[in-house]
Amino acid sequence: MRVNESGRSMIEMLGVLAIIGVLSVGGIAGYSKAMTKYKTNKVVDQMTMIVTNIRTLYAQQTSYNGLNNQSAINMGVIPDEMGTDASSANAPLVNAFAGQVYISHAKLSSNSTTDPHSDKAFVLTYTGLPREACVTLATGDWGSGSSAGLVGIGAYGAATTAAQKEDTRLVLADTATCAGAAASGSAVACPGGSNTPVPMQVSKAAAACSCGTSSSCTITWKYY
Repeated sequence: MRVNESGRSMIEMLGVLAIIGVLSVGGIAGYSKAMTKYKTNKVVDQMTMIVTNIRTLYAQQTSYNGLNNQSAINMGVIPDEMGTDASSANAPLVNAFAGQVYISHAKLSSNSTTDPHSDKAFVLTYTGLPREACVTLATGDWGSGSSAGLVGIGAYGAATTAAQKEDTRLVLADTATCAGAAASGSAVACPGGSNTPVPMQVSKAAAACSCGTSSSCTITWKYY
């Protein structure tokens, strides 16, 4: 009696496992990039909504004095998904990448120190961003016309206290003098900027967003 037996050899099984491994790695990489893109788009939506809400709410005011995380939550200009605890001026706000978000009033220009209503601008800062998202956000066209209200945008390779408050290069009487980054680690772009106009050049954004894979890049927008 002859018994027919069939099966796969060890070499064949190793080949199948290798193919599965390659497909798995490719799938994970593709999923990771897709999630980064999705979260970046989410940041754009959140940021656009917040800026629009703040500018609309303060349209008839003489300044943004008193604007911070706490007041922004209380006034309902923040999406609920970002945080609803208004217990302090630096109440926690979280972006799509789980990084902190900071909102504060700011001087519009260097000449506004003697103005009793000098807080005629506000700053919105997103921290905890991966490098890819930082570059994408920094190179976006956030508005160059007067109706857009954009004073400038800053990109940073780390979440520093100075960046969270305000980059002094964004306190300008003349935005045409807006300076670009002299070295890696930061860059600032302004509408009509002589060195770095909006949108920021990809090369400068890439040099500024030097956080690598640590997800610690920061983007700061300033509007009036």
